[in-house]
Amino acid sequence: MKLYEYQARELLTAAGIPVPPGEVAGSPEEAARAAEQLGLPVVLKAQVLAGGRGKAGGVKSARTLEEVRARAREILSLSIKDVPVRRLLVVKAVDIRREYYLGLTVDRSAKKTVAIVSASGGVDIEEAREPQAILTAHIDPQSGPDQAALGRLLTRAFPAARAAEALQTLLALYGLFRAKDASLVEVNPYAELADGCLLAADAKVVLDDNGLAKHPELEGYRNAEEYSEEETMARAAGLSFVSLDGDIGCIVNGAGLAMATMDQIKLFGGAPANFLDVGGSSSPEKVLTALNILRANPRLKAILINIFGGITRCDDIARGILIARRQADLTVPMVIRLIGTNQKEGAALLAGEGLVALEDMSEAVKKVLEASRA
Repeated sequence: MKLYEYQARELLTAAGIPVPPGEVAGSPEEAARAAEQLGLPVVLKAQVLAGGRGKAGGVKSARTLEEVRARAREILSLSIKDVPVRRLLVVKAVDIRREYYLGLTVDRSAKKTVAIVSASGGVDIEEAREPQAILTAHIDPQSGPDQAALGRLLTRAFPAARAAEALQTLLALYGLFRAKDASLVEVNPYAELADGCLLAADAKVVLDDNGLAKHPELEGYRNAEEYSEEETMARAAGLSFVSLDGDIGCIVNGAGLAMATMDQIKLFGGAPANFLDVGGSSSPEKVLTALNILRANPRLKAILINIFGGITRCDDIARGILIARRQADLTVPMVIRLIGTNQKEGAALLAGEGLVALEDMSEAVKKVLEASRA
């Protein structure tokens, strides 16, 4: 779950990490009131979850209230990577002498947290040309941070007079990272001001959705912008669903089979439109809901239903398909594969309505791709 910058700043502030004063605004007049309260000059920053907002014109400075209103109108009229800007963060401008980078994320291959440090922060950090500009160190989640090792890492990026302060910030970031079950915590730039102080001039936080059950206080940070309409519908129905960029809709039971199904679609030259796991339930209503979710995708060209019945009963899946067929206006072709518990009963129900249930998974994938290209 991605957070807006203003939300990430709230978490950093609670962790004791200094940030420049700021206020959220939804209109030019609100931006002007915030700027008057904070004191000019200010920086206006588009609040979107897409990256690259600075290069897209979503970050502007203003020295007068007239400029604040004008810059706010400009930013609020933008769409950044097809996402309309609806809110601004108005931040007190600070005199930045040098920009650094601090970040923490998960190294899944090492099964550890990785700390990332650079003396070259700012908007072009992702394009750093010199490998030595990006420094990393692993943190074992069992033993926690090795402060001496992190201190040595930071002395390679920061002047000696600032390394100790940077270490305390990195340790505070790690505390936030662990406490909130984050998958990414990033401060860019971690700014050195003209007076020598260090603060988080910008922040990015991504929370692991799987950890939200432990943190009900963070549920209010969920942003509709991050999720497609289909994902919102699926979450309300208790289905595991992720939107993808393809045109072959997938309804599968079991995450492993769902991944294998998407792999085969790619193998045979197609592109899955989604991951959708209806789970072990045999509820026909779940199948109906799943089909309705897929129908909302304008890119959809065909649907593949791939069921391996264990706990899930093939006859109940078949009933759900038939209910959906009667209730929903399915305008795209559908290919069905049923195998396992009550397979014959399910196939018979479908056959009675003129539908064929295949048994071979590869055959089903090839047929759905053929149907999508017809």
